[in-house]
Amino acid sequence: MDHLPNRAGPDVPLVDRIAAANMEAVSRLRTAAPALTGVCVARDIIPELADRVLLHAGPPTTLDALCGPMRGAVHGALIYEGWARSPDESETLLKTGAIRLRCSHDFGVVGPMAGVISASMPLFEVRDPAHGTVSYAPINEGVGVALRFGAYDETVINRLRWIETVLAPALHRALHHLDAVRLVPLIGRALTMGDELHQRNIGATGLLFRILAPALVVDSLPAATLASIFGFLAENDQFFLNLAMAAAKATLESVRAIPYSTIVTAMSRNGVEFGIRISGLGDQWFTAPAPVPSGLFFPGFTADDANPDMGDSAIVETLGLGGFAMAAAPAVAGFLGLNSVEEATTMTRTMGEITLSQSPHFRIPALGGDGVPQAIDLRRVVNLEITPVINTGIAHRRAGVGQIGAGVARAPLRAFQDALRAFASRYADRAQSGR
Repeated sequence: MDHLPNRAGPDVPLVDRIAAANMEAVSRLRTAAPALTGVCVARDIIPELADRVLLHAGPPTTLDALCGPMRGAVHGALIYEGWARSPDESETLLKTGAIRLRCSHDFGVVGPMAGVISASMPLFEVRDPAHGTVSYAPINEGVGVALRFGAYDETVINRLRWIETVLAPALHRALHHLDAVRLVPLIGRALTMGDELHQRNIGATGLLFRILAPALVVDSLPAATLASIFGFLAENDQFFLNLAMAAAKATLESVRAIPYSTIVTAMSRNGVEFGIRISGLGDQWFTAPAPVPSGLFFPGFTADDANPDMGDSAIVETLGLGGFAMAAAPAVAGFLGLNSVEEATTMTRTMGEITLSQSPHFRIPALGGDGVPQAIDLRRVVNLEITPVINTGIAHRRAGVGQIGAGVARAPLRAFQDALRAFASRYADRAQSGR
């Protein structure tokens, strides 16, 4: 998607080219209209997954570098697929090189925490007709002992198979009756109900349930099946999280490669490294060690048990939700380890210092209807030394345990500094040559 700054002559200052590019990026963010359009099977959209390839969250990593919970999620995925019968068999496959890993973001997919996705897993499909982008995310399993937190016991595997064989087909048929579910107005309304769309999705999940329930009933599913689906949705307050992630990914895909733009298009973590992508630098990752979140821990666990931060879910902060929208969610402040509602409000205000815009769609009543801070500017992050805050779950560092708490992580400044140096190197040369 080319635009005027790329064609400008050598007399146009670099700062003006950046400003024009960022103005275009902000315009695209404001006009995005992502909608939930269906449920598909991962191998149908990514055929190479059938060849024992797994997707993972965060910047690219290797099997040797996997953190504990991500390794646990890999074990669970291989058992779920029937490629291994036990963690020991799974480990043998990993050692022989029979399994390959790929970064989810490279396929337009985002997965929370470990983000491990295998061939048979169902994915939500989200499309933005305004810009022709598409994204995918797995169906949320619920909190606690779940694959995304590195757990892989029988309960986890059975739940994944139930999602694949019962829930996903029912949701797909329901969406066929609905045509599409527009996610921007739903997210906007959820913010007014106390959600920030990362750690708190109760309002958004309830709103989605109201939309889906009549369509689920249309197909006259057996009473027991319908009861199991309604029960799962009613008990899973975080069900909408994965859709918020997919909506953010589809939106940010529209600004993924605008020359001269300094807007951050992705933030993600793989449990070892934190990484970012910048619009004007395309798909290149800039990384630094992933931080350990601070927050509250479940009984029996402490910060010593915590794995460094992980997951693609920081895509919601990249759009201006999650930690950037904390002022909208006073009920979740204590759960994340914040000391007061005032601290949550300050967090949102501070994020406004490193962004270029406010969303016209995602507004916060407690701030007089101001929009959430949107369009993270690489230059402002580095110049002000204020890094994005990310609301997050906390996984045990050991494979197989699962979630042990929730809190807040701060993105490491070094990744942004490295990205700005790369940006300056690329575009200073272009400006001098008039390109």
